[in-house]
Amino acid sequence: MEKRDFLHFLTVFLFFKKELCPFFLSMGNRFAIQNSSKRQSEQSNHLTTSTTFENLKSLPIALHQSQCVLHKHELLICGGYLQRNCYSYHTIKNEYKFICEYPNDITLLGHCVVKMINNKNKDNNNEITLLSFGGSLFIKRHTLIMKYVSVWSNKNINDKENYNQWIPFTDNHNYPIIIGRDKDLYQGVRAIIDKKNSNLLFITYRRNNISVFDFNTFQFIKHDILPTDNWIQFHCFVSISKSKSKNLKEKKYEMLLFCYDTGLLIQYYKDYNTFQFYKISVCNDISRFNGYAYLCIHNIILFFGGWNDTFGNNTIFSKSIHTYSIQENKWTTFQNILPSTLYDCAAILSEDNIYMHIIGGRNDKNVTLSTHMKTKVRIWNDSQLVIFYFYFLIKHKYILYCMK
Repeated sequence: MEKRDFLHFLTVFLFFKKELCPFFLSMGNRFAIQNSSKRQSEQSNHLTTSTTFENLKSLPIALHQSQCVLHKHELLICGGYLQRNCYSYHTIKNEYKFICEYPNDITLLGHCVVKMINNKNKDNNNEITLLSFGGSLFIKRHTLIMKYVSVWSNKNINDKENYNQWIPFTDNHNYPIIIGRDKDLYQGVRAIIDKKNSNLLFITYRRNNISVFDFNTFQFIKHDILPTDNWIQFHCFVSISKSKSKNLKEKKYEMLLFCYDTGLLIQYYKDYNTFQFYKISVCNDISRFNGYAYLCIHNIILFFGGWNDTFGNNTIFSKSIHTYSIQENKWTTFQNILPSTLYDCAAILSEDNIYMHIIGGRNDKNVTLSTHMKTKVRIWNDSQLVIFYFYFLIKHKYILYCMK
C-alpha cells in the first residue's frame, strides 16, 4: 500500500470512527419497519438521549408557545404564553440578552411571529423586520412590527427609528393595520410569507381556515376552508416550494399542513387567486397530536413532541420525534428520544444549518420549562450517512482486503 493511500484511508477512517460509528453501531436495533394501512412506511428508532441532545444555558424565564426567528448568530425569542419579554440568544456565546417587552395592553395566547422580507433593502443585512399578530373575539388583537438590530452590537441604537421595540403595523399613510377579521380565532395561528415576492402572507387558523393577506394593498385577498373536520391550531405549516405549473406563466406556491390526523398539500395559484388541496396520509403515532415544534430542512419535516389537546385521564403527551420525507412520502418515528415529554416548545435552525435548537415548552406535569437544547441535523437525516457509509466501503474495500 502506498503511503498516500494509507494516509487517505486513515483520514477517512478516523472521520468514520468519530462521526459515524456511533450511528451505525446503533442501527442493528434501530429500524423496525411497520405495516401501515395508509400506504406509507413507518419506522421505530432507538437512539440514546444522552448522545443526541446537548443542554444549553437555560432561558431567562420559563416559556411555552414561544415564537422564534433566526438572525445571523442570534435566535430571537419573541414572547410566549402570557409572557411579553423578548430575548436574543447568541449561538456562539451561549448567552441571552433582553430586547424589549410587548406593550402592556397585549396578551399573548398562541400568537405568531414571522420575519418580513424587504427586497428594497437587501444590502442592509444587519437589520430585519419582524411581524407579530394574534388575538380573537376574546383576546385583544394585535398586529405589530419590530425593526431589529443586534443587541450584541456595540453601535448605538437610534431611538428615533424605533428600533428593537414593538410598534403598530401601519399602511403607507401611517394608519394602523390589524390582521384578522372580528370572527377570526388566531390562538395557535401559523403563517408563511412568500419569500420571493414578499407581498403575500398565508395564514392558517382554527377552526379550519386559510387566508391570504397582501402587504401591497394591506388587505385580505382570499379566504378559504381547509378540507378537514379537525380544529387547526398549534399545527405544522411550512412552505415547500415555489414552482411553475404546466403553463409556465402560472405561479404556483406549495405548502404542507399537518395537525392531528390531517395532512394537506396546499397549492396556491397566484394568477387565479385559487387554492387546491390534496390529502396526505399521517402516521398513526403522530395522528393524535398537535402542539409539536417543527422544522423543515432538506425536504424533511421534523416534529418534536406534542400532545392530544385533552385534559384529564385521557391526556397523552409525546416524548418522540417524527420525521416526514416529502419526496418519499414516508414517516419515521424515533420513539421516546426526547429527554422528557414535551409540547408547546419551539424549534429553530442555526444559521449554518448544522444544529436544531429546541426552546422551552411544557412537560406532562403541565410545568412550563426554561430548558434550551440543541441536536445535530445530520443525526436525523439517515440517507446522508448511509450514502457515505457505502461510499466508504466501496472506495476502500481493496484496503480492507490488504489489511486482512
